[in-house]
Amino acid sequence: MTRRLLAALVTTLVSGTLVLAAGTIPAAAAPAQPAAADYTGIIKLSNCSGSLVRLPSSKDTDPALALTNGHCYEGGMPGPGEVIVNRASSRTMTLLGASGQSLGTLRAAKVAYATMTDTDVALYQLDSTYQAIASRLRGKALEISDQHPAAGSGISVVSGYFTRTWTCNIDKFVYQLREGDWTWKDSIRYTSTCDTIHGTSGSPVVDNATRKVVGVNNTGNDDGQRCTFNNPCEVDENGQVYYKQGLTYGQQTFWFAGCVSEGNKVDLAKPGCVLPKPARTAAAAA
Repeated sequence: MTRRLLAALVTTLVSGTLVLAAGTIPAAAAPAQPAAADYTGIIKLSNCSGSLVRLPSSKDTDPALALTNGHCYEGGMPGPGEVIVNRASSRTMTLLGASGQSLGTLRAAKVAYATMTDTDVALYQLDSTYQAIASRLRGKALEISDQHPAAGSGISVVSGYFTRTWTCNIDKFVYQLREGDWTWKDSIRYTSTCDTIHGTSGSPVVDNATRKVVGVNNTGNDDGQRCTFNNPCEVDENGQVYYKQGLTYGQQTFWFAGCVSEGNKVDLAKPGCVLPKPARTAAAAA
């Protein structure tokens, strides 16, 4: 599902691993000029890409966070309505340096948050602080923007799996993006040069002007089908459906800024937090 797990894993779809093929789409806006590739803070996972991230409020002494897609979660794709919070994990990941070289291995302590409902994200809490990672590996995190990005902004989708960067613009924001049983809100649609490929699931979408993370790469329409698995469709406020082979998408990440409290702890009860909550928590809040 999504955009984009490694092509070699096609045969594992039944067990919950996602794959998509990329296409090409006509540009709706002139693409941003490519900048020199910089893989600072980028992560390579076994089947996806990711990034070492911090929030505007994060401190160097906080446990570090790693961002990828919810469908990249090692336990399989979360089902519609499923929200995973504070689940133990020992997943390992490779942190890259500016030129794409391996700086060393990071290890998760837990899945702080993961879902494929309304968005497609997973946030891991690592067993090291930013300070420790900087000292041990010379690694530096990317900052997640706390602002909604703007249409037309120049962006880069930076894949740790391939150490390859796609540069384009934000074409538009999609009211609802539907794929199989999943629905995502306010998704980012890219212009044509971000024709991402297998293995780029979880890549951060980086604003070229600020170098801040504004999204996470997640899906695209493979075959020109309507709203089916690996063929997302757009649904507007009036229920009108649009789909086209090759259109590619990401999910916004500014939501995290309103849901992470002191100590880099995901706090779904924080006033203003709009991330989906586990069913029991949501019921209690109602």
